[in-house]
Amino acid sequence: MGNCFSEDVSSGPGATASVSGTASSSSALATTNDAVDYYLKSRGYNGLFSQIELSFSATNLRDRDVLSKSDPMVVVYKKEKDETLSEVFRTEVVLNSLAPKWIKKFTLAYHFETVQTLLFRLYDVDTQYQNSREEMLKLDDQQFLGEATCALSEIVTKSTRTITLELKRKEGFAAQSQPHHGKLIIHAEECLASKITTEIVFRCSSLESKDLFSKSDPFLVVSKIVEHGTPIPVSKTEVLKNNLNPIWKPLFLSVQQVGSKDSPLIIECSDFNSNGKHSLIGKVQKSLADLEKLHLAGQGINLSLPTGAGQNKVLKSQLFVEKFTETVQHTFLEYLASGFELSFMVAIDFTASNGNPRLPDSLHYVDPSGHLNAYQRAIVELGEVLQFYDSDKRFPAWGFGARPIDGPVSHCFNLNGSSSYCEVDGIQGILTSYTSALFNVSLAGPTLFGPVINSAAMTASQSLAQGSRRYYVLLIITDGVITDLQETKDALVSASDLPLSILIVGVGGADFKEMEILDADRGDRLESSTGRLASRDIVQFVALRDVQHGEISVVQALLAELPSQFLTYMRIRNMKPGPP
Repeated sequence: MGNCFSEDVSSGPGATASVSGTASSSSALATTNDAVDYYLKSRGYNGLFSQIELSFSATNLRDRDVLSKSDPMVVVYKKEKDETLSEVFRTEVVLNSLAPKWIKKFTLAYHFETVQTLLFRLYDVDTQYQNSREEMLKLDDQQFLGEATCALSEIVTKSTRTITLELKRKEGFAAQSQPHHGKLIIHAEECLASKITTEIVFRCSSLESKDLFSKSDPFLVVSKIVEHGTPIPVSKTEVLKNNLNPIWKPLFLSVQQVGSKDSPLIIECSDFNSNGKHSLIGKVQKSLADLEKLHLAGQGINLSLPTGAGQNKVLKSQLFVEKFTETVQHTFLEYLASGFELSFMVAIDFTASNGNPRLPDSLHYVDPSGHLNAYQRAIVELGEVLQFYDSDKRFPAWGFGARPIDGPVSHCFNLNGSSSYCEVDGIQGILTSYTSALFNVSLAGPTLFGPVINSAAMTASQSLAQGSRRYYVLLIITDGVITDLQETKDALVSASDLPLSILIVGVGGADFKEMEILDADRGDRLESSTGRLASRDIVQFVALRDVQHGEISVVQALLAELPSQFLTYMRIRNMKPGPP
């Protein structure tokens, strides 16, 4: 299973839905993620931010006191990629206990699209400081009991959401005569507020036409106002063609996503233009609570248009709230706890336009110093996140657009060189197979996506038929303009009924306009050559050059929308999470 196929795969009729991921703001680890910011601002979508409570207990701790047992406290640190630490939380001190259960819980935001590494250090608090507030204690004055580290993803992907960590001495310290330090048990609970979703149906009346020869093509973007910087889009409607009195499909927003029910939101109505330069028709500023009141009163509110110098022109166009309901939705983490997994797949462009891999100016050049090229970076950044959600960590990996030794050009070949299976072991397995393939194939062309998408769809279809609880994520990394646009559309429309999302990263300086067409966030749903519409949007695209100057993680930006696509699929299929 998982080798290259050319058949068109579909799985029965789908339905249309647009469901946003749950979201939350949090006191810690909720600092803005650049990748998500880029994604939000450029796509009008939100990442998944569930609010998590971590509770702590320990067993068999070291006894550092002479006349009594230790008085332990947990200190939590956030660990960055550059290994820097920042303290984010302290528990209370539990007196005279080698098996403490702390009452104070650590609340933080779970970001699916990043690896959130946490470090936990335990201290025995000296008797003379036990009347002091925990946050005022100087840790250098306390006795160190041990430390442990893990990623938040490791905790939330456990069926019990509980992990037991062996406590160790601090890194860099010499071995001690007593190697035993005890164990720290961490349990994660998803906050109920993360599960409350508001469904809103908007309509407008008497919109102004922005087009010369037709009516406007309106859509709405809902943005939250942040303390510093421009408003951040959190959701948007579909585009309705030639309509001055539109009623859009429901939007789904959570309180955490927008901050609070009273947080101000900006709702902008714009006329869609295929070149991406949309014309603002008008906007309003209201909170969720305000929108609920408008719905209950059955009243509309006039749109306004900025005229400069801080002034606004009030328009005759009005916004109405046709529906406003609050429900508890199943969350991404609930599906994980009941056994669902994400499976990573990758397809790499080996066409000649990448340049000779042996030369430093090639996009495929493997630097002996260890500096990652764009292809390697995308694999590592996406893989290091998704690997936590795949239990066997065996990933299908393909190449396309190259001529294997003594063979014709292949538009889907197994990256590991095997003729019978396509899976490799772990992220390192993908990187090793990629490097090996560079020197065992001849770069050729043209750039075709259809065969690799159909191969991924075949794998997802077979998995679905077997009742597997797997959702597949295909990463396509490419440098070129695709030459099979309609065939690719056909493959994507068929695959939209399957448990599959496709992330496309464009590298190099090519014109990626056709990729924007595949990414249906920017307009209409994809249509096949037979006229069938995609049941949902499964493609996200970003060009590396658009964001590389800010050192933004492109792949993490793409991942931000993945939980929403997962939830949309589950809700279309009416698949509910079972018990853990």
